[in-house]
Amino acid sequence: MLSLRTLFCAFFLATLVLADTCSEVEALGYINVTRALHPAYIEEQSQYWSTSCSALTPSCIIFAKSAEEVSTVVKLLGNTTESFAVKSGGHNPNNYFASVQGGPLISTEHLDQTIVDQATGIIDVGPGNRLDGISAKLQGTGWTFVGGRIGNTGVGGLVLGGGLSYMSAQYGWSASSVLQYDIVFANGTIGHINKDNYPDLFKALKGGGNNFGVVTNYRLQAYRQGDIWGGNLVYLRTPDKDAKLLKAVRDFTEYNEDPKAAVIVTAERANLNLVDSWIIFLFYDGPTPPAGKFQNFTDANPLLDTTRTRTYADLMAYSNWVVVKGSVVDIATETIPIPSSANAVEVMEGLHSHWRNISSTTLGVPGIVASIAWQPFPRKIAQEARARSPDLIDADDSVDRIIIEMNYSFIPQSEYERMADTVEATYSGVRNRVLEWQASGKLPEAYLPVFMNYGFYRQDYFGRLRPENRALARSVANSVDPQGFFRTRTGGWRP
Repeated sequence: MLSLRTLFCAFFLATLVLADTCSEVEALGYINVTRALHPAYIEEQSQYWSTSCSALTPSCIIFAKSAEEVSTVVKLLGNTTESFAVKSGGHNPNNYFASVQGGPLISTEHLDQTIVDQATGIIDVGPGNRLDGISAKLQGTGWTFVGGRIGNTGVGGLVLGGGLSYMSAQYGWSASSVLQYDIVFANGTIGHINKDNYPDLFKALKGGGNNFGVVTNYRLQAYRQGDIWGGNLVYLRTPDKDAKLLKAVRDFTEYNEDPKAAVIVTAERANLNLVDSWIIFLFYDGPTPPAGKFQNFTDANPLLDTTRTRTYADLMAYSNWVVVKGSVVDIATETIPIPSSANAVEVMEGLHSHWRNISSTTLGVPGIVASIAWQPFPRKIAQEARARSPDLIDADDSVDRIIIEMNYSFIPQSEYERMADTVEATYSGVRNRVLEWQASGKLPEAYLPVFMNYGFYRQDYFGRLRPENRALARSVANSVDPQGFFRTRTGGWRP
């Protein structure tokens, strides 16, 4: 015969399975819940950068408007076994990281506060903001937020992953400027986390992703800013342009000593090579860059130059042209130490040739756009990040580095798995070549973490951190979420 304990456990588990968070939240009557076919549901689902995420259909979308409402939802979720997701801007294209099939989606869209203390520049920012929205709200205040480079990017995912900015050589990661996190834990309690009261959790939240709770507010230090200068240079691709621009980004990473100057050097290819170009992003934190600051790029004779003096808000709004609508998007990344001048051609052109060889196999895929972005990560970024706050990324200033971002966007959902294999072949080919060059002495030994904000779901983000920082993240996660509520029921990388 079944024991009373066994029957009770079976009844309890059946209750969990049958519980429906969407219905229970609706029954409360004061938290906004939408179902499929509702205009707000449809609109929110359309905001993902990747249509593979939009194709995953949540059972409902819950639009919480306060930490207390998030707390209520999390407590109700705790009575179920449902999968769920939490969404900021929806720019992470990895399925299930901020999207869900058949379970509730918590949208932070209405947690969009941006409150600035004009005297100190301390701002409270909600995860429902996008970078263009924050910059527009701060326009005219004289203060700026250390955000990313694309206006449509959501604050939540950006800051929890670290956040690389045009201003990182001045101020470190976006996360480096966080002074306090307001967070809802797995048991529904609300915490206010800073460097003094919970130093380990404070560090783990900087580069630790969604393992610890739902952040409902970021208290950040903003910085003084007036007009800036920026825009794009566009070139038709030739082998000669490849050589010039790869040398230019390598040299800029090593020799630029002005922390106000930043570049991203991007190559783009589209169907059947109808597009084969270079697009350079230039930024200077001031109305005009010093003469010759970007000469190595301008000397390569661009076909189009959109750089000019503008507001930061204008640059963020302008940058949204890079978001490819109506496509599946895959993003991956690798970090490399810059090669010496003697080995620069072999390394830089070798990696770029590898990308061209792999991306050539995709040019018949409908709607394909393949890109590679070379993003300088000079020692100064590591220095400024460490000076402001400890973080899990914990980059040192032993070498200058380049963060490489590799993107593929395409239309057919049926190509998802095949393209995932292509993405893996692209980043693993970069990684393997770097390891071979390090073994032969052509590249220096260095700590080379994977940058979370550009990571592909198959990459081992936590495995590439320093072992002690991975251990810290695991310890903190076990402490604040002992039942694994976030680690087992929503997507993301796990320590």
